[in-house]
Amino acid sequence: MAPLPAGIRFIISFSRDQWYRAFIFVLTFLLYASFHLSRKPISIVKGELHRYCAALNEGDVELSSQSQRASDTPRHQPPDNETDCSWAPFDQDNYQQLLGALDYSFLCAYAVGMYLSGIIGERLPIRYYLTSGMLASGAFTALFGLGYFYNIHSFGFYVVTQIINGLVQTTGWPSVVTCLGNWFGKGRRGLIMGVWNSHTSVGNILGSLIAGYWVSTCWGLSFIVPGAIVAAMGIVCFLFLIEHPKDIACSSSLVAHSRGHENSAHRFRLQKQVFADNENKPLDPEIQCLLLSDGKHPVHQSHVVVLPADGGGSMAAISFTGALRIPGVIEFSLCLLFAKLVSYTFLFWLPLYITSVDHLDARQAGELSTLFDVGGIFGGILAGVISDRLEKRASTCGLMLLLAAPTLYMFSTISRMGLEATIAMLLLSGALVSGPYALITTAVSADLGTHKSLKGNSHALATVTAIIDGTGSVGAALGPLLAGLLSPSGWNNVFYMLMVADACALLFLIRLIHKELSCPGSAAGDQVLFKEH
Repeated sequence: MAPLPAGIRFIISFSRDQWYRAFIFVLTFLLYASFHLSRKPISIVKGELHRYCAALNEGDVELSSQSQRASDTPRHQPPDNETDCSWAPFDQDNYQQLLGALDYSFLCAYAVGMYLSGIIGERLPIRYYLTSGMLASGAFTALFGLGYFYNIHSFGFYVVTQIINGLVQTTGWPSVVTCLGNWFGKGRRGLIMGVWNSHTSVGNILGSLIAGYWVSTCWGLSFIVPGAIVAAMGIVCFLFLIEHPKDIACSSSLVAHSRGHENSAHRFRLQKQVFADNENKPLDPEIQCLLLSDGKHPVHQSHVVVLPADGGGSMAAISFTGALRIPGVIEFSLCLLFAKLVSYTFLFWLPLYITSVDHLDARQAGELSTLFDVGGIFGGILAGVISDRLEKRASTCGLMLLLAAPTLYMFSTISRMGLEATIAMLLLSGALVSGPYALITTAVSADLGTHKSLKGNSHALATVTAIIDGTGSVGAALGPLLAGLLSPSGWNNVFYMLMVADACALLFLIRLIHKELSCPGSAAGDQVLFKEH
């Protein structure tokens, strides 16, 4: 018999469950990356919405006119003084406040909608809910860009578009986190979700590059193309998303398990192995595996909790107040409020800051700002690895927040020394700012959504995720607004605001950090064996 090709050997080395799990990992990664891809254009286009032709006199005017002749797209004509190339109504002296209001309208709607989204999402099929949100988000992202082609200069038009887009985008986060939580157990959750959460940075990078490609010649396409991509991914979601492994008879465990793990009568899930000769020894809280009651795997009765099946007698979805009573939800939510304030200020204002400090055009500033997101990818993964190794989520976040505050001060000082210094500080700041944000919105949310106090209620994850991310989104709305108000008085004031926010985020974790350090292993909680019938 001829030996199997190496590629085939690689394929069959993984089980059916592992291939499905990898598929869901990649699919949810791409789905949410497309959401972030559609949020980035507004920060890239800001420099084009308000600019002066005098800034382009060094050869750029000629190149711009050539690009205009090469395309059939309409272009906003400057007024009589031929120095103002801004797009009305952003040609006023208060343009920074107007641009900040666009950010605030989107993020405020996102924050309000997020609290409702988790509750609604747990009562609707995830696939339908997420698909509808992506299609609507694509439509309203593209609608903003149509303002360029139809020569719309009404500030209200752009604000309303941002508000509705913010509301429909809330369907994304609770849906993808719940789906991923359904497919992956607790084993190495910090690392897995740290890698997965890099979709935020990947989406921001792609959004910056796509929007930057058209920003100087036809900024309307900077919105229309990302909108079309989000809508297309919504169709992919409808066709391929599997929201729970039980839908195709797969396990939700990461650990290899015996064949025939499920039958029509019973299904078992072991979340921590208990050995008769070592019952009192604390075990790894991340251990999780699957067993079948087939007579070959005896299970001690004291470790079994009988839960109703998924039929009509299943547990009801958790209430909003019930989710708030889960230990740690309030502390991590308030911490995320300030951590996300810092992260989203960079997301929406970093290209404009680079334009002001390094005197680059909108496209170059947008491309350079992607380095912050590259640092964020490494920061999220590093936070997940450290928290898995130490089994201390709050302490990991606290350490990175403690280092982030002085780094932000260094950024405000060193970035003025030249392009090389700006690149170095973008990478370092991105890692330290995005690390805690990534860890809290993924692994911490999943941990709290499956907390021992829920007694096996699997309907809490989306609500807990929505509460934490919704509270964080309040900070995300305040950060860009405050940046718009403070930046006219100097960028140093913006960085001072970010440092204070970083300190506040650390302050809300002090109690949890003290608990982790004084009682090692206490955060892991008790694990039980579940039996569904």
